[in-house]
Amino acid sequence: MIVRILGEGQWRISDATRVGLNALDDAIEHAVQDGDQTRLAEALQKLHDEVRDGGTTVADDELADSDLILPEVDATLDEVRQLLSESDEGLIPN
Repeated sequence: MIVRILGEGQWRISDATRVGLNALDDAIEHAVQDGDQTRLAEALQKLHDEVRDGGTTVADDELADSDLILPEVDATLDEVRQLLSESDEGLIPN
C-alpha cells in the first residue's frame, strides 16, 4: 500500500503497519469530533511518524498512485473534517 503525506512524499507500508495505524486514526476522529486542534495535530504527527518509521520511501522518480492520502500535520479541523466526511472508515480504511 502506498501512503502519501501531503507536502512530504510517499511511503510504501505493509498491511501489518496499516492495521497498526487504526488506533491513531481513531484518535484523529475523536479530536475532530471534540473540536480539539491541539489533539488533532498531535495525532496527525504520530500518524505521520508511524508511516515514516514503518514504511519505505517511494523514490521521487517512481510513479505510483497513492492508496491513502494523509493531510499535513498543520491541517485544520475543518480540512480534516472534510476528508473524514468523504469516507465511512476514517483516514485509514480497516
